[in-house]
Amino acid sequence: MKKSNWKIYALFIFIAVAGGALVGFLNSEGTKEFSLYVNKPALTPPAMVFPIAWTILYTMMGISAAMVYTSEGGRDNLFPYWLQLIFNYLWSFLFFGGKAYVMAFILLLLIVFLVIITILNFRKVNKTAAWLLVPYLLWLIFAGYLNVGVWMLNR
Repeated sequence: MKKSNWKIYALFIFIAVAGGALVGFLNSEGTKEFSLYVNKPALTPPAMVFPIAWTILYTMMGISAAMVYTSEGGRDNLFPYWLQLIFNYLWSFLFFGGKAYVMAFILLLLIVFLVIITILNFRKVNKTAAWLLVPYLLWLIFAGYLNVGVWMLNR
């Protein structure tokens, strides 16, 4: 990383992590209710795993996007990244705040699609940036299992 790029990396990481933290804060009541009163599928991790996992994933996402942004011609490949990030934040409001599990799952499918597009776009510019998004994609697939499980167990 060039010395002058550290601010760009810091900004991209901050946007992703701070956005996730803000969404978590705004959904704290719904998350608390979810933790106490909603039936959850097998393999649901303890509640403390989620903020740790998301902080790591958002950091990796920010690094990945910054890598592409600072690459030759990379800026043209960022639109799906920003779109999936916005939808990622909105998912929490549907799932935890609205308890709209079916709509949340449909949105999650759209996010998965956009992340795949983002990975393919990033791969054209920087293969490492694309690989940094693979754990996020895998986590989203796991989140899909949890989302469907919660829907099925709480109908």
